[in-house]
Amino acid sequence: MSDDADDDWPEGIPHRLYGRRRGKKLRPRQERLLSEALPRIRFTDLDFAAGAQALWFEVGFGGGEHTLAQLRANPGTAIIASEVYEHGLCSLLTEIIPEGEEATAPPPPLLRLWPEDARELLLALPEASLDRLFLMFPDPWPKTRHAKRRFVHPEMIPIVARALKPGGIWRVASDDPTYQAWVSEVFGAQSIFTGAPPATTRPEGWPPTRYEAKALAAGRQPLYWEWRRGG
Repeated sequence: MSDDADDDWPEGIPHRLYGRRRGKKLRPRQERLLSEALPRIRFTDLDFAAGAQALWFEVGFGGGEHTLAQLRANPGTAIIASEVYEHGLCSLLTEIIPEGEEATAPPPPLLRLWPEDARELLLALPEASLDRLFLMFPDPWPKTRHAKRRFVHPEMIPIVARALKPGGIWRVASDDPTYQAWVSEVFGAQSIFTGAPPATTRPEGWPPTRYEAKALAAGRQPLYWEWRRGG
């Protein structure tokens, strides 16, 4: 992260990134994907998006299903996908890197990964560089004392707005009642983004994710918001 981004870090949000980076021991192929393939697909600058129709950013892509579906459905769109959990990174890399070619296979030309804190990259990106931002089923941090750890936060609203173009879209989906109420509260107290009440069924153009499937199987009701940045 640049020094400028560090200077702009919001006071109300912890600089430390909470949540898991590592789970159970990685298999040999997963180790190769992280050590050999990830460096070639890691986001370094916006040159990869030159000539793209749009630039989208997914925060916390989990297993990568949503990212890959959007990439395939929108071949002219460049996507930066952020995830810190190693097994999540490996899930996506497994889909795009053939086995045995971890050190040689080229990445999709319009996809780059950011295996660090998404907030850092948002602070470092040029102003009005993104057309869309996705936050699909984030960790809800349901305890009140952990609210500052949530990505949707009053301090994050202007940060996301700065990175989005006027008219840019921020999509949020959650199945957690505490987080759903929090999203309504935070967005209800700001004037930068406008949006309709959330949909209760996944709208067209929103690819499914494994977390949505788990929520539905458990009888939880996901909500889907689409917020638009004002001019």
